[in-house]
Amino acid sequence: MAQILEAITHGLSRVNPTIFTLGPFSVRWYGVAYLLGFVIGYFIIRFLNKRWKMKMSGDDLLTLLLILIVVCIVCARLFYCVFYNPVYYLHNPLDVFKTWDGGMSFHGSIIGGVIALAIASRQLKQPFLRLADLCVVALPVGIFLGRIANFINGELWGRVTKVPRGVVFPAAGPLPRHPSSLYEAALEGLVLFIIMMALALRKRLWPRGFIAGMMMTIYGIFRIFCEFFREPDVQLGFLMHTGWLTMGMLLSVPLIIVGVFFIVWALKQGNDPVKPFRLPWQAKPSRKSAFLPAATPGNKADTNNEAKDQKPLK
Repeated sequence: MAQILEAITHGLSRVNPTIFTLGPFSVRWYGVAYLLGFVIGYFIIRFLNKRWKMKMSGDDLLTLLLILIVVCIVCARLFYCVFYNPVYYLHNPLDVFKTWDGGMSFHGSIIGGVIALAIASRQLKQPFLRLADLCVVALPVGIFLGRIANFINGELWGRVTKVPRGVVFPAAGPLPRHPSSLYEAALEGLVLFIIMMALALRKRLWPRGFIAGMMMTIYGIFRIFCEFFREPDVQLGFLMHTGWLTMGMLLSVPLIIVGVFFIVWALKQGNDPVKPFRLPWQAKPSRKSAFLPAATPGNKADTNNEAKDQKPLK
């Protein structure tokens, strides 16, 4: 197994970041990874939409995907620029648009996802937390492909190591380093996806918000673990003169706290139609319409199916 991992690591390290170039136009693995992540994610969401009987049409799913793509990419980029390298981007503001050079924050994409789902929830008239549960199942696919692309790009390298799978990153010096982005691809991508799919395919639907809470909690734990192998950004270094605390660890702590909150809240509330989760700007619903918006000709939400969440799925 160790030899297989070593072969995969060193094989990927020799892949050219640019797939092909046509005049001034270049296609890079980084961009392809994002595109594939959204495409595969769409098919996962479509499958679960049918299995969970959410009754969203094909147009609804495309609307959801478009909102997620635009908002998540913008927030992921801005979050990276503000929290990981603010001085550079303050002096080079136009470089904020150079997303092909890398520099996207997963924590920023989480914030973008919340904003996007809030917009989509209002637009599609679907419960916010059920949409969140739906989308986070597909999220590890994007993480997996993105981390692979990070490794091919020769970025986000790990700390110096003597293990056989260590890789020399040209931009990091002559010493071999942990392929930390591949560790993240394995844990935050592959393993997390298996866990999310296992939860999503349960015969009885989990209470709304439970799967989203599990995803945030497990991701935060995996990210903190992987940060012990990852070299901190040179412009930040280790925080608070600790010699071990990184920005990635620090940003993962509130993610875990919020995730645990949603897990506890979901298990406590169950699928009680009288106590739904409300966004800050939403008016408090009446007892009769608390679980879902009232049925209207344009309302895609299926009250009968959502109210039967605890019944086994075929």
